[in-house]
Amino acid sequence: MLTESELSILLRAGLAALLGLLIGRERKAAGAPIRARTIALAAMTSTLLTAVGMELFHEQNSRIVQGIVAGIGFLGAGVIIRSDMGEVRGLTTAASLWAMSAIGVAIGAGHEILGVLLTLLTYGFIAWDEWPLVSRLRQRRAQQQVEAAESQQPAETRSESDVSGA
Repeated sequence: MLTESELSILLRAGLAALLGLLIGRERKAAGAPIRARTIALAAMTSTLLTAVGMELFHEQNSRIVQGIVAGIGFLGAGVIIRSDMGEVRGLTTAASLWAMSAIGVAIGAGHEILGVLLTLLTYGFIAWDEWPLVSRLRQRRAQQQVEAAESQQPAETRSESDVSGA
């Protein structure tokens, strides 16, 4: 049978895993080179290590957090990819992984509500481009730039392109 302390740790680890899945699903939907399970496992493990460490090794909490940060750094480095064209991909995903491990530490330390709120804040930042208002503003700005570029074309060039395009 589980003790009250073990049940608390189990529930906190489950919460961290669910929050990690939320962020992981968003990254997967964005085409990121990482699965939702990876982020969920990182958040859950960070929570578990923090919670158990706080119970068993009261004086070693800072070392436990340092170990979590170092481990997540290696995972995050594996997510960042540089293409043949020189484009760097995976930075947001690596940052998401790092953020979720920090959120896991907060949950493991007993700050569940803070963890949920920080996850929502993290989701808001990484899903910013998909917000309808932001998408509409971006489309409007692009349309205004096209219209401005067209209005700066000389009248002769516009009439020639209109004739040749017809």
